Amino acid sequence: MTFDVRRFDIYRKVPKDLTQPTYTGAFISICCCVFMLFLFLSELTGFIATEIVNELYVDDPDKDSGGKIDVSLNISLPNLNCDLVGLDIQDEMGRHEVGHIDNSMKVPLNNGYGCRFEGKFSINKVPGNFHVSTHSATAQPQNPDMTHIIHKLAFGEKLQVQNVQGAFNALGGANRLESNPLASHDYILKIVPTVYEDMGGKQRFSYQYTVANKEYVAYSHTGRIIPAIWFRYDLSPITVKYTERRQPLYRFITTICAIIGGTFTVAGIIDSCIFTASEAWKKIQLGKMS
Repeated sequence: MTFDVRRFDIYRKVPKDLTQPTYTGAFISICCCVFMLFLFLSELTGFIATEIVNELYVDDPDKDSGGKIDVSLNISLPNLNCDLVGLDIQDEMGRHEVGHIDNSMKVPLNNGYGCRFEGKFSINKVPGNFHVSTHSATAQPQNPDMTHIIHKLAFGEKLQVQNVQGAFNALGGANRLESNPLASHDYILKIVPTVYEDMGGKQRFSYQYTVANKEYVAYSHTGRIIPAIWFRYDLSPITVKYTERRQPLYRFITTICAIIGGTFTVAGIIDSCIFTASEAWKKIQLGKMS
């Protein structure tokens, strides 16, 4: 006797002459296909799109930076001449630079009466400060006006990622034009290292920061008022990492199988209930007629 491999078929076929098509079944089948198509397209959209996963850990992510952080500053002082504007940098490693000029530009405003300072420089990864002041000017003005607008203050690389929201330019748009002209401004920054890793594994290093500020009038040892715009910073030991990921293929296939199987099962139950109720109603009607 030959062995029939068809015995392993768990999907037994019912002859067509033993099945009965109905209008209700056709309607449910069409709705079922439309519903499955909708769910399939939704899952396909989610599979194609990427998601951003973030995590926190304690480390210095950019070890190849040489212990430096790039800074980009753009600030306007509409009531202070460019000849008086300078950038000073200090930190706890002993750096003390007055009148930093490398990679900086001064653009006259208001017919030379004001100034916009744009600078790119680096700071050490230790607590310190950099400030815009008249300290580097050859002759100090009698009443320097430090009212200002900060267009940009950013650290590290610029991240142009739509799904990553963070305080990469927290001071952008800060307007102090209504402040006391002779007042000094302190911006206390807590810098948070940030890493973004794309689908290809390439990492980009940037920095977010939180800010608090205060305004006060400062006097020198000679009794003169010498205002400045201070940016005092410290680094957080916590690193924020954003990782770009895509849904695994096996999960997508599993979800599609669940959609198809679940939809067919539920539709079959609904159709069976409707058909059974319809047949019972017909029997009741026949019983009344007889």
